[in-house]
Amino acid sequence: MTVNQFVRIIAGFFIMTSLVLAHVMGQVDMSKLSWLWFTAFVGANLFQSGFTKFCPLDMILKKLGVKESTGNSCCA
Repeated sequence: MTVNQFVRIIAGFFIMTSLVLAHVMGQVDMSKLSWLWFTAFVGANLFQSGFTKFCPLDMILKKLGVKESTGNSCCA
């Protein structure tokens, strides 16, 4: 696995964990439709893309002509 994959897995896990904890503690009600489900969708996509290397946003950006990075630096 690459660093990029680990970053996606860990970021997705933290997003979904924070939503679950907020729901369990009574701070948010995930049983109702809200914008937090969009956050859950983003977290789940990050998590799964770390394992499968499939990311819908990658495909959309490539179709729009965005170039892939060639370096290993996050700032390149």
